[in-house]
Amino acid sequence: MIGLLALAAATAAAPAVTADCAGGLCDYAVLKPYFEKLAAARGSGGKPVHILQIGDSHTIGDSITGAWREALQARYGSGGRGVMPPGRPFQGYNPRGVSVDMSPGWTMSSIFGPGSQNPVGARGLSGFSITSSAAGARIALTASANETFTRFILCAMAQPGAGSLIISAGPQVERMELGALITRPECKEIRYDRPQYAVSVVTEGGPVTITSWASFRDQGGVALSNVGVVGSQFVHFSRNDDSVVAEELRSYDPDLIVIAYGTNEGFAPRVSPQEYEITLRTQISRIRRLAGRVPILLIGAPDALTRRSELLSNAPTYTPAPCAEPATLPPLDPVVAPAPVAAPASSEGIDDVLDALGRGADVAKTAPPAQTGPAAPRTGWAITARPLFPPPGLKAVRDVQRKVAHQLRLAFWDWEARMGGRCTAVSWVKLQPTRMRGDYVHYTTLGGQDVAGRLQADLDAAMAAGAGWWR
Repeated sequence: MIGLLALAAATAAAPAVTADCAGGLCDYAVLKPYFEKLAAARGSGGKPVHILQIGDSHTIGDSITGAWREALQARYGSGGRGVMPPGRPFQGYNPRGVSVDMSPGWTMSSIFGPGSQNPVGARGLSGFSITSSAAGARIALTASANETFTRFILCAMAQPGAGSLIISAGPQVERMELGALITRPECKEIRYDRPQYAVSVVTEGGPVTITSWASFRDQGGVALSNVGVVGSQFVHFSRNDDSVVAEELRSYDPDLIVIAYGTNEGFAPRVSPQEYEITLRTQISRIRRLAGRVPILLIGAPDALTRRSELLSNAPTYTPAPCAEPATLPPLDPVVAPAPVAAPASSEGIDDVLDALGRGADVAKTAPPAQTGPAAPRTGWAITARPLFPPPGLKAVRDVQRKVAHQLRLAFWDWEARMGGRCTAVSWVKLQPTRMRGDYVHYTTLGGQDVAGRLQADLDAAMAAGAGWWR
């Protein structure tokens, strides 16, 4: 097991670099503007380098993005917590680096899930909005010591009959009037002469709708924003409002946009590569139109597994192979014992085990002792009666992502390949220390750190390979 972890660490630390790819990161030259700003971020003052990631539960859960944020801020300095959905948009929301509080009296709206059934108010980048008609309704944010802020931004809807928002941080109190002749998005930016730990927002007067908020520290460094909706697909991003997204992008001014959808698309009951490609191209074009010339990194769908038989054929022309998993194997014949395939030495990887299984061999952990009594069960890797497999839709989605990213000049990171390839999720769940949860989709804290480390290692390799760009 130590050998497998050492191999993973070595792979993450020293990705192979070719003319177009660094490890799993391809077409990285398009990230030149981001790399230039990042190279100057350490020790500089002013606006931090801002990474904005939008996606599904992998993003909003913050296991991966949180680890990535902490690693970048440890290296370059903290630029604040970045953009977040307002208040506490769903049960279990637990952002890293800050704590949030929301009083009763708010109605939540989202682009997907329960809040999408009867939506109230427009939605923007976060995919959520909260609305209150009650005076005195409150949301509040408290930052950790590393995420204190000198700039706070609140985005809401100005409209006829709307009320006001009272924004308090330390002794400074600001008022955001939202009454207007026409409905339009508005973002208010407040600057502070010293770092703040907490801010509260309280309603006054008529109804108000808040679409997002953000905290930044203007002392250089990096801010990494993670916004997304659990269970959502990229097509649901189309349900937010163009004018809100445009105003938020102008106010939050990202230096890199990361698009991290694909898992839920790959697990859909039916996946049409043609329809997905239309969605992908349409939403990327829309983001480019609204964001301007901000470089984009598209993250491919990861390795993820299921036992649901109805997903065996959820995409055309793709046939999934089952994954081997740790199992108790039948006992060997005490008289004639077939020679097992030995497990790889610690310097080899789990892929060698799976390759052997692909040839139909049983893989035992150690050679069995000489049989002198009743045969005993063995432990090893085998295909179970109800096997795990990657839904074919995941491969269909990933193939489209890779093609579209190259054609539209986006950087593309092959998450599945950098995990170790198909069926790697088995070892990430079954072998200690576990890096994925038992659903074979989501990650533990350690797994989030591992994925973030592999992504940043590839970005580092690409940045080093292109160092001549800014010298």
